[in-house]
Amino acid sequence: ARAETPAAAYRLAYSADPVSAFGGIVAVNRPVDGEMAAEMQKIFLEAVIAPDFTPEALEILKTKANLRLLATGAAERQGTDLQLRTVSGGLLVQEVDKHVLNPDNLKIVTAREPSAEEQEDLFFAWQVVKHVKSNAIVVVKNGVTLGIGAGQMNRVGAAKIALEQAGDRAEGAVLASDAFFPFGDTVTEAAKAGIVAIIQPGGSIRDEESIKAADAAGLAMVFTGVRHFRH
Repeated sequence: ARAETPAAAYRLAYSADPVSAFGGIVAVNRPVDGEMAAEMQKIFLEAVIAPDFTPEALEILKTKANLRLLATGAAERQGTDLQLRTVSGGLLVQEVDKHVLNPDNLKIVTAREPSAEEQEDLFFAWQVVKHVKSNAIVVVKNGVTLGIGAGQMNRVGAAKIALEQAGDRAEGAVLASDAFFPFGDTVTEAAKAGIVAIIQPGGSIRDEESIKAADAAGLAMVFTGVRHFRH
């Protein structure tokens, strides 16, 4: 989730899935202050990773037994731009996915264009889905990730998981997919749940099926031309 303060972002993220938050790891891109620490102190967590912790935050969090606090320092990218995967008899090497979405490169493929608010959520959803193991689908509304479907054998299965997690909150939300839709079924499932806009790479030989399904449901859909597809 994103918000004006770390504490506000934490509360939004926690409210999205309090069950999974128990025993979880909290990552934040700003220093943890006393307000956020007080919120995190209410539940069991394994670790918190952040650029830094204020003295007040440390005083609060040190009362929690076995909680690991990791301070990363300034968010500067270091190390190699390559990723390695081991295979039998060797290694697979690929470049790190550092793609940053350029709004000018988006292609609106439906009759309806996304609103300004929907575009903001689409951009955020695209950032989130990049870090989810493929097949990956995420559902986002008002800067909060409401559902994540990860590591599924097919895309519509990932969508069903993400939409089930979001529940009634999917009404008016947006959906992001890390790779193209091979069929129109994912769009149909999204429309049933109340999704209003979709962002995906495009590039399937059956893109027209997904576009027709989106137009029939009154959804906005945009293509990025780039896939994430994390494995």
